[in-house]
Amino acid sequence: QVQLVESGGGLVQTGGSLRLSCAASGRTISNYIMGWFRQAPGKEREFVTAITWSGGSTYYADSVKGRFTISRDNAKNTVYLQMNSLKPEDTAVYYCATDSRYRGSYIYTQSRSYDYWGQGTQVTVSS
Repeated sequence: QVQLVESGGGLVQTGGSLRLSCAASGRTISNYIMGWFRQAPGKEREFVTAITWSGGSTYYADSVKGRFTISRDNAKNTVYLQMNSLKPEDTAVYYCATDSRYRGSYIYTQSRSYDYWGQGTQVTVSS
């Protein structure tokens, strides 16, 4: 059974930083694209960023480009999301997810391309 567990969320002031972690079990995520999504109250879940299985390629939503950085440590079966210069509009529940394709080469931004999801971690940015 595949499990993804996010951690690192919390309350931070505008301009602050947080680092989210996503620890996986039941699947060797080194063979899969990993993504981060977020969902704000009253809004649909949206793509934030993803990283290829090798770590050689990443893709970011325009809203976080230049502020967020995704990385992975395949030896630890863990993916990270470093969030800097946080804004109130970044407030949301953040989810990590694993792409369904073994060693997929193209990063999809649609949530339907991802088959396993974590329970989410709350990030709140105060103004």
